[in-house]
Amino acid sequence: MILIEKQIADIFKRTVDALYGEQELRAIDITMATNEKFGDFQTNFAMVNAKVLKSNPRAIAENVVNNLVENNLIEKVEIAGPGFINIFLKEEFLGEVVKTISKEKYDFSFLDTEGDVIIDYSSPNIAKRMHIGHLRSTIIGDSIKRIYNYLGYNTVSDNHIGDWGTQFGKLIIGYRKWLNEDAYKENAIEELERVYVEFAKAADEDPSLEDLAREELKKLQDGDEENNRLWKEFIQVSLDEYNKLYGRMDVKFDTYYGESHYHDMMPGVVEELKDKGIAVEDQGAQVVFFDEETKLHPCIVQKKDGAFLYSTSDIATIKFRKENYNINKLVYVTDERQQDHFRQFFKITDMLGWDVKKDHVWFGIMRFAEGIFSTRKGNVIRLEQLLDEGKKRALAVVEEKNPGLSAEEKENIAEVVGVGAIKYADLSQNRQSAVIFEWDKILSFEGNTAPYLQYSYARIQSILRKGEENGKVVREDTAVNLGEKAEKALALFLTQLPNVAMKASETYKPNLLTDYLFELAKKFNTFYNSCPILNQEDEVLYSRLLLAERTAKVLKEGLDLLGIKTVDRM
Repeated sequence: MILIEKQIADIFKRTVDALYGEQELRAIDITMATNEKFGDFQTNFAMVNAKVLKSNPRAIAENVVNNLVENNLIEKVEIAGPGFINIFLKEEFLGEVVKTISKEKYDFSFLDTEGDVIIDYSSPNIAKRMHIGHLRSTIIGDSIKRIYNYLGYNTVSDNHIGDWGTQFGKLIIGYRKWLNEDAYKENAIEELERVYVEFAKAADEDPSLEDLAREELKKLQDGDEENNRLWKEFIQVSLDEYNKLYGRMDVKFDTYYGESHYHDMMPGVVEELKDKGIAVEDQGAQVVFFDEETKLHPCIVQKKDGAFLYSTSDIATIKFRKENYNINKLVYVTDERQQDHFRQFFKITDMLGWDVKKDHVWFGIMRFAEGIFSTRKGNVIRLEQLLDEGKKRALAVVEEKNPGLSAEEKENIAEVVGVGAIKYADLSQNRQSAVIFEWDKILSFEGNTAPYLQYSYARIQSILRKGEENGKVVREDTAVNLGEKAEKALALFLTQLPNVAMKASETYKPNLLTDYLFELAKKFNTFYNSCPILNQEDEVLYSRLLLAERTAKVLKEGLDLLGIKTVDRM
């Protein structure tokens, strides 16, 4: 299905081509009107092309309006102000557009979808439980993936886990010295965290343990069989734990290429940097210096002891992706503190001549009012705790509002609503803003929240069920009548999901979708309160029933782009 704005733009383009021939003009931009008195859509074509056409904008607008090519979309056009053109659609046309929603796929062929969009997000460190500090990267990255898939891109989601480095020498010693096997069988990752802390305490008393840890790490790096076995075990038990949480959040990854995946590539990367004169020796280390205008600090790619750094690993990651994928773009979702790091290694890959589009999608840190989360301060909330609390609060509401449901259905609704509330509370923020964590705020079920949208969806399902009980089911062949103001406003707004998704993809801001869905739910409730459905004559009933059903489809599709599920009853 061709987007409604594209269809209108085509009418204006044919008109303009006939009037002004082959002149180089700015593209015709069609936008939805912000006020119904200005029509359904608007264009400022006359104003932005006045200089090129060497004419008064209002005169250009009059010329376009008076010569508009014949079409079956537009009821009338009006000129406003200095040259805006207001466009009013035919109700019959808009009604037919509504009928195609969810039945036909939108045509996004004008987008450059060639190649793979590789999205790097979540990225927890092995042998540490995920906490709420991991929430933002995980769900923002997942939403970006869903939005790009919706627009027709091929996405590759990669969980760049922290599975290499000095912590593994410490873990191996801690495992051998202080492991409680029963606790390990009960919750392996929690026990690994505990022995890691034990190592830190013991190393404060006996610094020689740090040397032993480095020896164990060296043995691992050299391929020692037992250390390699333990390392793989630590990764597996960690991923098993993470995947339980990812499963609850409906988050999936295509690859789990951690830092270890690129370890063997890093010496070659450093050699290439040296050969091209990009990295030079400085006090025994290999360092990349940048031009002064970049305002970037020097970047160490290999320490004087031969060890590599995150920058080396990330450069190797791009090299690997360049050689193994047809890259459309690379997208990295991390918190704001890593901005300089990304600017550095992005610049280095540009200096290497690697023509790869790269975007660092950074977000504000989630913190308590009194400061950031800290394991040492003991103020970290585990992600599992947050999800459990969300479910618990949702279950209490379900028990109160709908006690007649089965225990199984209550549990399912509570899980969907609780997790949805948590995701939406985060995604509805501007991602670049810092988020102050408050239990009541992140688990709110009222106002601009996922439960409000989920309830709107469930309410429509209830209407559809009641209609079915009375022998009134949605008829695809019905005419959609939009005589009432609330009907027209709802129908028009239903057409906007693809445009909002495109804007969200361009800016990497899922909150544009939450804003749209909240407004859509409000428009539906206005429609429902002013336009009764099931007690009307058939012509009106079937029209409004279809309009309600299409609203439910758009709500569900939009929530899915945020990774939020719906339920038929609440």
